[in-house]
Amino acid sequence: MSSANEGRQATMDATQVYREEIFTDRKVGTIRRMTPVTVDGAADATRPVIFVGQAQVMTPMGAVPISFELDAVTLEAAVEKFGAAAEQAVQQTMRELQEMRREQASSLVIPDAAGAGLPNPSDLLRGGRPRR
Repeated sequence: MSSANEGRQATMDATQVYREEIFTDRKVGTIRRMTPVTVDGAADATRPVIFVGQAQVMTPMGAVPISFELDAVTLEAAVEKFGAAAEQAVQQTMRELQEMRREQASSLVIPDAAGAGLPNPSDLLRGGRPRR
């Protein structure tokens, strides 16, 4: 543990505990039903159940996991809304990846060939030695 983290402990918020159940069709993705519970594990009817969809998108860099909240009260409604919510989450993720790619591309600095001590490309094409 680094000195910056000394004295700190990860503590759970006992008022925000959920029981998690996972449902899947084994093809497209999963739905997690997060049921609020009290610290003793009993259902907490004062807080709403939360449904979270999860899917993976294949990219040239590999699988990218995507999670998105489903605005649903029942599992049936969550299943119905999964496709549209997944598509929206994929589109948002692709926009974020494109923005990250643009930011990375704009931060690249390409040194001048003469200033970096690299050979002159025309010398290499002629088969000659680099000028000094």
